Amino acid sequence: MTNLEPYWMPFTANRQFKAKPRMLVAAKDMHFTTDDNRSILDATAGLWCVNAGHCRTQIVEAISQQVSQLDYAPPFQMGHPGAFELAERLVKMNSGNFDHVFFTNSGSESVETALKIAIAYHRVKGEGTRQRLIGRERGYHGVGFGGISVGGISPNRKFFGSLLNGVDHLPHTHNLEKNAFTRGQPEWGAHLADELEKIVTLHDASTIAAVIVEPVAGSTGVLIPPKGYLERLRTICDKYGILLIFDEVITGFGRLGASFATEYFGVKPDLVCTAKGITNGTIPMGAVLVRPGIYDAFMNAPENTIELFHGYTYSGHPVACAAALATLNIYEEEALFERAANLATYWENAVHSLKDVSQVIDVRNLGLVAGIELESMAGKPGKRAFDCFIRCFEKGLLIRTTGDIIALSPPLIIEQKHIDRIVEMLQEILREVG
Repeated sequence: MTNLEPYWMPFTANRQFKAKPRMLVAAKDMHFTTDDNRSILDATAGLWCVNAGHCRTQIVEAISQQVSQLDYAPPFQMGHPGAFELAERLVKMNSGNFDHVFFTNSGSESVETALKIAIAYHRVKGEGTRQRLIGRERGYHGVGFGGISVGGISPNRKFFGSLLNGVDHLPHTHNLEKNAFTRGQPEWGAHLADELEKIVTLHDASTIAAVIVEPVAGSTGVLIPPKGYLERLRTICDKYGILLIFDEVITGFGRLGASFATEYFGVKPDLVCTAKGITNGTIPMGAVLVRPGIYDAFMNAPENTIELFHGYTYSGHPVACAAALATLNIYEEEALFERAANLATYWENAVHSLKDVSQVIDVRNLGLVAGIELESMAGKPGKRAFDCFIRCFEKGLLIRTTGDIIALSPPLIIEQKHIDRIVEMLQEILREVG
């Protein structure tokens, strides 16, 4: 029996897990296999990342071939072909909206990188007073100090001191009274973007570097942007010369039925943070895409000097690049983004059938993502959803919960029969939990 105690597990109720472990030992396509040989239907794409399904042969073979040929290449002052090929592929995916890519190893690192690029960009442009960062309440931007500073989920922040100085937050857009059980984007709430005008008035635009938001806020419980909200943020940022950053760690690579949320919504940010689906979750990797003009602004120093003092030992790692290139090939060859778009209505109708379950107080959806919000038990916030999570696992379904919200984000290879099964099991288990 494996000794479970030495491993301090992330974002996990360690004592509860170690008393009754939930161990996964294999995976294929839409399912995990447990250590007691049970099949678990994956309704979360692992952790929002396995968009093409598990253990895809094409990716496995690309990783094996790469690691046997070039296992590592230093990214500082050196290069390898895979990183340049991948950067070109990512740029081409976005129809000219972005022209350069900076590689990281996770969504958290992508956020830290984007924030640093934003502040440094203003400095090299001669506007070094622009250092203030604006996030949003209930936002999740990873676990680095920059990410939790601009993030707005209180348990992620309260243990870690005063965080970064010079950070402010927009209000979140969640409103059950106005928007409960909306299908797709809510009609109410675009005006909340105008709160950015108040922050500009308070601090002056000359002090503000960037605004960062998730186009669809995932980890806080799937909050869908109101119609016109993202467009309004873009307009205000343009008005005051503020960079707009989209954190697309979750929405990137087909989750909404388009390559990125910037394509889905038709709103062009200045920087985009990605990770997760870039390698189908097989190898840690992230990337920051920047619009034309940002990279060039740094290219005024003497040619032998470093233009941006930032990077990681594993930036553009050869094996990660091989996994990402194989992943992009699968997305294209199997038209998985289009598949997600075509399934979105079926998915929407299925998850909204949970509206009639007594403790369900909201259902939210967009693309192949959904949030089912449950009424909290008196004095026990989060318990109803966690009980549902445990029972789902015992009966063969993996879901994700945040507070009393169930978040669903299945692999893009999902079929209608899987959607039916997910909803049937949730109806059954929610009635059991009561």
